[in-house]
Amino acid sequence: MRTEHNRITTPITASLLRGALELEPTAHGVLPHRLPARARAQCPDHDGQLAMVEAQPSGVRLVFRTQATAIELDTLRTKRVYVGAPPRPDGVYDLLVDGRLVSQASVSGGHTLTIDMVTGTTEHQPGPVGTVRFPGLPDGVKDIEIWLPHNETTELVALRTDAPVEPAVDRGRKVWLHHGSSISHGSDAASPTAIWPALAASLGGVELINLGLGGSALLDPFTARTLRDTPADLISVKIGINLVNTDLMRLRAFTPAVHGFLDTIRDGHPTAPLLVVSPILCPIHEDTPGPTAPDLTALGDGQLLFRAAGDPAERASGKLTLTVIREELARIVRQRAAEDPNLHYLDGRALYGPDDAAELPLPDQIHPDAATHRRIGDRFAKLAFGTDGPFSGA
Repeated sequence: MRTEHNRITTPITASLLRGALELEPTAHGVLPHRLPARARAQCPDHDGQLAMVEAQPSGVRLVFRTQATAIELDTLRTKRVYVGAPPRPDGVYDLLVDGRLVSQASVSGGHTLTIDMVTGTTEHQPGPVGTVRFPGLPDGVKDIEIWLPHNETTELVALRTDAPVEPAVDRGRKVWLHHGSSISHGSDAASPTAIWPALAASLGGVELINLGLGGSALLDPFTARTLRDTPADLISVKIGINLVNTDLMRLRAFTPAVHGFLDTIRDGHPTAPLLVVSPILCPIHEDTPGPTAPDLTALGDGQLLFRAAGDPAERASGKLTLTVIREELARIVRQRAAEDPNLHYLDGRALYGPDDAAELPLPDQIHPDAATHRRIGDRFAKLAFGTDGPFSGA
């Protein structure tokens, strides 16, 4: 450590981070990844979506113990801009003191990634490092958590405090490993601790590792191997919407792919409670296959909406809808549970169903808003961590 201007600079290492599976050294500092290098190397080079979202630190947080009353964190963000759509809000840093949210802030500067959903092209514009500051913290020894923005790639450059920092004491809580789509990633949630998996983890009293990967929950074998190799006590996989969004496979491929995905997880976690969660209600894709496409009329009016571009008649040829996926996932889990009593199924409509859609419709036809994230997190906690839930006793 070294002191500069009455501040102590502490190296950012894996001992201060939770929720990241790997740290990559960069020209500026370190970049948290939620998939290891071997998994990233097995994704096609043209899939910029996965490369983008796994480097967005959903669920990743700096965790340490200190007497500091002032904290500064230098970061280099990458903010997304969608051509024709309203500007996205800045990513939010949530500061927790002894488990309680006490401050929120954002950072300026950083890179810009401009995405044209019509042409599929992207443009990267470099920018400077910024600083997020948390002054006026209470005196005394305390546990600090800084949850990084769930929707902005964030290189960690420097951590400065006005008192020494040490790794937080392990509280012995169980680790919950979750995988899902952009909804699990936290799309359109208010802040990183307000994404539904973070809310559920807080209510359940567990440590979260969030492998929600926006647009990329595609039953990839490298993701299954990552789940297999990551130490965890409780595991859940939310399967379905991205397979419809991308029109990736037909029912014939889906069934063995799910079996293979679960087999691989079980190779590393043979007896851990494993919960398979089907999609929440998404009216545009309940009975209409993908792909999902931007609504160009709405985009022309400055509004980001999605539509189902498939034909319901194509279900007869095996194209997937959410109704088909739920039925098949329930059947697969019933079949496997005869030999795997720790395997469980949760219908996603128990988290967000028709009544919820009437009250809290999906603003862009796909993703829940902040209030809906809170509802889903609360319901998942009750259904999974409650007395009769598969994760009870966590």
